[in-house]
Amino acid sequence: MPRTTDGDGTPVPQRLLAAATRLFAEQGYDRTSVQEIVEAAGVTKGALYHYFGSKDDLLHEVYARVLRLQQERLDAFADSDDPVESRVREAAADVVVTTIENLDDASIFFRSMHQLSPEKNKQVRAERRRYHERFRALIEEGQRTGVFTKETPADLVVDYHFGSIHHLSTWYRPDGPLSPQEVADHLADLLLRALRP
Repeated sequence: MPRTTDGDGTPVPQRLLAAATRLFAEQGYDRTSVQEIVEAAGVTKGALYHYFGSKDDLLHEVYARVLRLQQERLDAFADSDDPVESRVREAAADVVVTTIENLDDASIFFRSMHQLSPEKNKQVRAERRRYHERFRALIEEGQRTGVFTKETPADLVVDYHFGSIHHLSTWYRPDGPLSPQEVADHLADLLLRALRP
C-alpha cells in the first residue's frame, strides 16, 4: 500500500494532481509522460496507478475537481431563497471567478479534452451538461415568473455566457487591469442585461 502523504503532510493524490497540472500547462498533455509526473510529485509509478489508474484519469480529475466545486456552489445559489435575479447573478459571477482561480485546469482541459478516452469524454460531457442544465433551469424560472424576457431562448443565453467563460484562458491575465471579481461582475451584468424584459 503506497504512503498517503509525504513529509510535509500533502496527500499523494493532491501532489500528483499538482504536478500533472503544472506539467500539462507547461508542456501539453500529450508531451507529458507518466514518468515526468511521478518524478515531479516525488512518488512511484505504483502510487500514480494506485490512485488514478492512468494519465487519462489524471486529466479527467484536473477538470472534474473544478467542475465539482462549481456544481456545489451553483446548487447552493440555486437552492437559496434569494430572488431569482440575485441567484442568477451570483451563479453567473461565481463561475467566472472559480474558472479564473483555476485557469490552468480549465485551459489544460479545453486544449486536451479531445485526448480523453471516449468513455471519459462521455462522462465529462454528462457532468458538464448537469451543470449547464441547472444553470438553465434558473434562467427558465426567471422567464416563467416574468422576471426575465422569453424572447431569447434559455439555451442560447447559457451558451452565450459559457462561451465567454471558455475563452477566459485565451485573454485573461492575472496582472491585467481587471481583477477576477471585476471580470465576473461585468460578465454577470452583461448576462442580466440580455435577460431583462
